[in-house]
Amino acid sequence: MWSGRRVRTTRMSPASSSYKGTRTAYSAPGGSTTGGRAFRRDHVSIRRAYRDRLGSMATHVHSQPRYTKRLMLRPFRRRDVAAMHEAVSTSLDDLQPWLPWVEGYDRSSAQRFIRESVGAWAEGRAFDFTIRTIDDPNRHIGNVSVWPTSQQNRIGEVGYWIRSDETGRGFGAEATTRAMQIGFEEMDFHKVQLRIAVGNVASDRIAEKLGFVQEGTLRHEVKVGTQWLDHTIWSMLEQEWWSHRDRHRAEGTIS
Repeated sequence: MWSGRRVRTTRMSPASSSYKGTRTAYSAPGGSTTGGRAFRRDHVSIRRAYRDRLGSMATHVHSQPRYTKRLMLRPFRRRDVAAMHEAVSTSLDDLQPWLPWVEGYDRSSAQRFIRESVGAWAEGRAFDFTIRTIDDPNRHIGNVSVWPTSQQNRIGEVGYWIRSDETGRGFGAEATTRAMQIGFEEMDFHKVQLRIAVGNVASDRIAEKLGFVQEGTLRHEVKVGTQWLDHTIWSMLEQEWWSHRDRHRAEGTIS
């Protein structure tokens, strides 16, 4: 499953992109499939496009792990290459219809992504997290990313992906909720967006479950192979986040 554009998953994810199979939100930097903004075929190109676009839009997010009831989210380390490569490689069939960087994916692709992720974090431009379960913290089950898209308007985006053999367990929604908390409470966003490929039904369900509002459709937003994909844009405002916050805390998806 994936959502976002920062795959960058998106560039969080970046990162999103969610659909049946590997959960991903093409949100760029990194992850399930939720959205994003650049159409090149690797993580690095997508992040560079965001870096160039954001210019001086740097922010600070602490690098300590975040926890939910079942998950640990932490920044990537260079030693995560093997785990990242293994997770993507086992999920290629599910990721390929939605994500432009999947074609030709190999170990060097994982190395480039993590190198760029570490740099983007240090520059305060995008924040990618490896998703691990508390029960098995050595196994990479996906990415979630959060990054600013408009400093003046305090808008940010979230993207994620979840490996194929861990879908259907609610990890995409749980990680996305924790990333939303970072966006609203640490980065002071007024609005958080998800971009989800049309047809990615599983990610649409996550957006609906978490209380996002569908704003409209972006036509031919991302090119995957020879196909142009339309994307639905979803959003949540800060006052809506606070209205849902007690429920999320009771569910154990935020701190």
